[in-house]
Amino acid sequence: MRKKIMGALLLVTVLAAMEGTIVSTAIPRITSDLSGIELVSWVYAVYMLATAVSAPIYGKLADLFGRKKIMVFGIILFLIGAALCGIALTMEQLIIYRAIQGLGAGVVMPVTMTIIGDLYTETKGRAKAQGWISAVWGVAGVLGPLLGGFIVDTLSWRYIFFLNLPFGLVALLMLVKYYKEDVSKEKQRIDYLGAAAFSIGTISLLYALLSGSQSQDWTNPLIIGMFAAAFAVYGCFVWIEKRAAEPIIPLNLFSNKRVLLVNLLTLLTGSVIISITIYLPIWSQGVLGKSATAAGFILMPMPVCWTFGSILAGNLVGRLKAQSIITMGTAILSLGALLLFSLSAQSPEFLIYVAIGLLGLGMGLMTPIFMLIIQGSVASNKRGSAVALNTFISTFSQTLGSAVFGTIFNIVTLSQAGKGNFNLNASFDHGNVPAGELAGLQEILATGVHIIYGGTLLLALLSFGLSWFLVKENGNLHEHK
Repeated sequence: MRKKIMGALLLVTVLAAMEGTIVSTAIPRITSDLSGIELVSWVYAVYMLATAVSAPIYGKLADLFGRKKIMVFGIILFLIGAALCGIALTMEQLIIYRAIQGLGAGVVMPVTMTIIGDLYTETKGRAKAQGWISAVWGVAGVLGPLLGGFIVDTLSWRYIFFLNLPFGLVALLMLVKYYKEDVSKEKQRIDYLGAAAFSIGTISLLYALLSGSQSQDWTNPLIIGMFAAAFAVYGCFVWIEKRAAEPIIPLNLFSNKRVLLVNLLTLLTGSVIISITIYLPIWSQGVLGKSATAAGFILMPMPVCWTFGSILAGNLVGRLKAQSIITMGTAILSLGALLLFSLSAQSPEFLIYVAIGLLGLGMGLMTPIFMLIIQGSVASNKRGSAVALNTFISTFSQTLGSAVFGTIFNIVTLSQAGKGNFNLNASFDHGNVPAGELAGLQEILATGVHIIYGGTLLLALLSFGLSWFLVKENGNLHEHK
């Protein structure tokens, strides 16, 4: 029975994870059909925004009303959004439908991990199951664009969304049929005010970060106003949660040292990975002169090694302390970041693959253990909230990392390009750029990416140092009652 439930969870996880990236290769065709290229970034952003906002709320609702009801609701909402995306007639419609799809996808990571925590009470089994889920996220995130390109070339971009329907329905039916749980019949009190405050604050903050990173106009009154509104509403949120009978995010999670350390590590390592995902293709195409397809394949060692690391982590539990596995992961992550930082345009290409593989291996070792520690550090009736908070931080780290690194990269490259009157957009079309100008463009991009990877190395080393504080924590991984 557990295997059938696990199969359903893996299937729905694949769909939600791939949907975040699968549209990337379809965007040119979508904009050609629907117009509105100025809105294209929101096809990605609104999905991530909706997922981030809804995840903590789903986690709390799963604690209150049971995992099954909330998971089924989220999957149905995800499939409705996917179907609507497939029939969208304008870019504005597509963005609205992607938001609906993202609101459904927000259920997947927190509630999936919570269900696994309920199904596998033994630590080793739980670690292996979470390792497989973590591996799926790593693989799907990179394979999504490849599958998207294939579907666009052979069918239509609309099938990128329609493809979710049959597989999602199978997962839904399997969960309905095989997953049984006992839910308290007591009347539950929902923290509507806290949910509203958290949603408004998060939307304001992520909107400001996304808009600022795209326009680089951080002095824009709207962006400053959104930041100010976010912090003001978050202040109200804390006040509300202190008085709520059933807070959406229990504030005592922040006083749990082990949970706090894991969340800080998630914030740092998530920023590391997003910097690699964004700027390695820029290095590959702009500096090395590779095609977009070849640049995509340079990232492939990451999901492969991430999968291997996740499976390895599950097998190491019981032989090594969970905290020690995380320290090993951060050490490998730091080694990969150091190797990437040391590379130049003249370095052997295989070293890039080694560095990316090390980064994937480090993340694969860590991510399932993060969940293991969180689930073993809180009571079962707080498990959904704790996992959902970590899921939110993981998404937030990518938004924050892309905004910060994007600002740094633009400051470095645009200032240098302005001095030499270089057109940076031309750097990705080496065949049509004069040799003298091409060398200047490559040097500018190489400098910008090198500085980004200096920041990546710093974050990786900070995560390694932080992991030692986790090792000093003497808590165990037995379930809290």
